Amino acid sequence: MAFRPEVIRFLFVSLALGGLVFSALRLCRVAGKRSLAVGGLVALLLGGYMLYFFRDPPRQAPADPAAIVAGADGTIMSVVDLQEPTFLKTNAVRISIFLSLFDVHVNRAPIGGIVEFAADYPGTRYFTFLEKSSDFNQHSTIVIRGKDTACIVNQIVGPIARRVVHWIQVGQQVQKGESIGMMKFGSRLDMVFPKDDVEVVVKKGMKVRAGETIVARLKAKVTP
Repeated sequence: MAFRPEVIRFLFVSLALGGLVFSALRLCRVAGKRSLAVGGLVALLLGGYMLYFFRDPPRQAPADPAAIVAGADGTIMSVVDLQEPTFLKTNAVRISIFLSLFDVHVNRAPIGGIVEFAADYPGTRYFTFLEKSSDFNQHSTIVIRGKDTACIVNQIVGPIARRVVHWIQVGQQVQKGESIGMMKFGSRLDMVFPKDDVEVVVKKGMKVRAGETIVARLKAKVTP
C-alpha cells in the first residue's frame, strides 16, 4: 500500500500529542508505566489513522475511451442539471460525491486532456451535504479539456476539511484516472460536464471509487 508523503508531518504530530498526554498524566501523578502506555496508545492510534487516511492505492482506469470515471472515492450525493456560464458556457450536469473520513481522499482526473484552468477560491464552510456548499464554500476549481468533452472538478472544503490541494498545473496533460490532488479530512467533490456530451450512469446513494468507477459515458462518437 502506498501513502502520500504529506503523512510524515502528521505522524510527527501524532507522536507529539502522545507525548503531551504522557506529560499531562505524569503531572497528575499517574504512574510512569501507565502514563507511557496511555500516551503510546494515543500516538499509535492517531498515527495509524493518519497512515490509513493518507493511503494512495493504485487504480486502473477502464480502457473504454467513452468512459468517464469518478474523481473521488465516496457516495454519490446528487446529480443535478444546471447552467455553467464560466468555463463550459452551456447546459451542464453536475455529479457530486461526498467523502467520509474513512474514504481514500486522493482525487483523480475524470477524463484525459489538457488542464485549462486551476485556481483556489475563498468561501464559507457550510456542511458539504448541503447543495449550497457547491456555490459558496471554499474550493479549488480544475478545468480539463479533452478531445471530446470538458470537465470541471471542484474540490470543496467543509467544516471539518481544512484544506484541498491540487498537484497539476495549467497546460499539463493528464490521463484519465491520474492523481490530480487531495482533500484533507472529509469533503465534497463536484464534477461538471456539458449535458449534451454525456450520459450519466450513476444515481444518488451509489458508492464509487476514484479513477475506476464509471460515472458517465460520452454520447458522441469518440475521437480516435
